Parts: sequence; C-alpha cells; structure tokens
Amino acid sequence: MDHKVIETKLWLLILLIVVVISFGGLVEIVPLFWQTQSKPENVNIIPVNALQLEGRDIYIREGCHTCHTQMVRPLRAETERYGHYSIAEESMYEHPFLWGSKRIGPDIARVGGRYSDDWHRVHLNNPRNVVPDSIMPGYPWLEKNVMTGELTARKMKVMRILGVPYTDEEIASAKNMVEGKTELDALIAYLQQLGIAMKGQKE
Repeated sequence: MDHKVIETKLWLLILLIVVVISFGGLVEIVPLFWQTQSKPENVNIIPVNALQLEGRDIYIREGCHTCHTQMVRPLRAETERYGHYSIAEESMYEHPFLWGSKRIGPDIARVGGRYSDDWHRVHLNNPRNVVPDSIMPGYPWLEKNVMTGELTARKMKVMRILGVPYTDEEIASAKNMVEGKTELDALIAYLQQLGIAMKGQKE
C-alpha cells in the first residue's frame, strides 16, 4: 500500500495505528498469563537505613541517576552482564524511583558488594585512579562534607507517610547513625546495599 494513501486518509491511519499498538500490547501482556511466578523466591526487600537514605539523597543531588540506570532488563545480554533482572518489589520503597534511562555509565542495580568500600572511596574521589578510561567526574568534596543528621528523622517520617515501614525506633536512632559521618560514607553505604536482596538469584 502506498504510504501517501495512508497519510491522506485519516481513518486508515488511525486504524493502522490501533492495530500496531494492539499487537505490541498483546506481545507484552499475553505471555504474563502463562507466567506462574514473576518474583524469585527468598527475596527479602527492606527499606534503606538512615545513613543509606542520606546517601540516596546525595546520589540524587549529584545527578548520578542521569548517567547510571538502576534497572536490569530481562534480556540475556543484560542479565549476563549485570545479574538477575530487576523486579517490581525492589522499587516499592523508592520515592522517587531511580530506574533511569541513560547508561553513560554502567547499570548499578547490582553493584552492592561487588567492590570494597575502599574501592568506592578511590573511585568517587577520582574515577580514573581505578578505571583509566572513565569519563565520570570526581566528587572529592563528599569526603569533606560532614553530616549532622538533623533532618534525617524528618525525612524518614515523610517516607513512612508514603508507605515505607520505618519503625519509631529506627526514626529515633536516625540522627545517631548519621551524625559525624561524611557524605562519602553515606553514598558508599547506599551503593553497597544496591541489589543485595537479589544476590544468588538465578534466571
């Protein structure tokens, strides 16, 4: 069929668009009817603690999510490189979620425990010290910025309103967990918990 015919007849264009979208939707939805389980067994998703929550805020503040995704797609090339594909439960306490859409840097959904704290310290101060070809900027000021933890409990209370199951004890001890720690400590704590619940899961 000549494309000019399609482009000049609005009803035909709309009909073909609906057909294409319908087929795409069926391809995505129909297989789910035969999928018995989407969540792997023995996966325990818990909220980030006070220090990790502060680290997450620093991660957002510094724009890390604009270059690193946190969503492993269910494709062989992805799971072989990064590990088990991301599941919905991993994001249930995320406000906002940090799936991302660009991979200027690698996906970090499974980075927890892959490197030591010392490696992260060197990498975040000057990435080229451990990855010579890296184009990631350094963040040396994070090691100098010491946190007070004054607002951490309030952040956790807000997160609890949004459905994150923080206990009164966790909120009460938040300041003590954060006070005196550097922003670098917090960011590393956040990175080191990413994907831990999915460790050992197989496709």
